[in-house]
Amino acid sequence: MCEPECPADAIRPDTEPDMDKWVEFNRKYAELWPVIVSKKDPLPEAEERDGESGKLEKYFSEAPGEGG
Repeated sequence: MCEPECPADAIRPDTEPDMDKWVEFNRKYAELWPVIVSKKDPLPEAEERDGESGKLEKYFSEAPGEGG
């Protein structure tokens, strides 16, 4: 469900080449973070960050969000 709905093309199928690191990344945080069960509005800066490189290093935090 998530992959075709992602407006920024940020969710990719695990069948693409070189996706092993992302499968492990998702496995780890799926166990640690709360489940997202509702859709929220995009962040105000979402459009300007679409396609930006290096976002994982710039913005990622291991601290879980609220979920919900």
